[in-house]
Amino acid sequence: MSATVFTIANQKGGVGKTTTAINLSFALAAKGVRTVLVDLDPQANATSGLGLEKLEEGSLYGPLCGEGNALEKVQPVGSNDCLFMIPSEVDMAAIEIELFQREDYLIQLREVISPLRESDDYDAIVLDCPPALGMLSMNSLSAADYLIIALQCEYLAMEGLGQILKVVDKLRDAGVNEGLELGGILMTMFDQRTNLGQQVVGEVRKHFEDLVFRSMIPRSVRLSEAPSFGQSIFEYEPNSNGAHAYGYFADEVIERFSLGK
Repeated sequence: MSATVFTIANQKGGVGKTTTAINLSFALAAKGVRTVLVDLDPQANATSGLGLEKLEEGSLYGPLCGEGNALEKVQPVGSNDCLFMIPSEVDMAAIEIELFQREDYLIQLREVISPLRESDDYDAIVLDCPPALGMLSMNSLSAADYLIIALQCEYLAMEGLGQILKVVDKLRDAGVNEGLELGGILMTMFDQRTNLGQQVVGEVRKHFEDLVFRSMIPRSVRLSEAPSFGQSIFEYEPNSNGAHAYGYFADEVIERFSLGK
């Protein structure tokens, strides 16, 4: 059975997208789901956030340019036998231009990760995108089975939600990725002490119902600190609210998409 590919995207920065990619991948692996986190962001925050080095020629830049393959880029992460990563590096900043010059530029990533997907060694592939709907993000949407949107609990975030959903519809309608589905919306930076957070969650649930995950990620200093130590929240502060929230979220993802079964 081929691996399920998730892209975690939002064109707005600072919404907890990379934090979600890191901690979802770690939590899935801790629960026995063989997971590869692919860092597509030239800033490489997911890479450093899991304690990996930004190594020259360590990213998908080469394979996306026709040199080498994705399987060669996979690295184990820590002591968990189920967690792997393809890191990013500064070279990925140039790939936007490279991709645009290639034929079928929207499906290059899909072709590159195909051996990874079909290898039978992995259950889930998590794509962490740059905070913009550029060429890399579009490629990730073209390569994914499911889009998971990290949505900050504020009203301005609702505008960005509509934009990315329109892009999904266009990719499907154009036949680029007819099978792409909205896997779910994860509410992040939730502050239960404010009426605003409750109102935004209520509004999103009203429109998207069961597509909104039950788990909500709290606004947390510990979640913000963990990446600077090269650790997931489960390593940095395992008993924190953030760790519990991402653990519950991973359970939901496993159940909703039948991972590792």
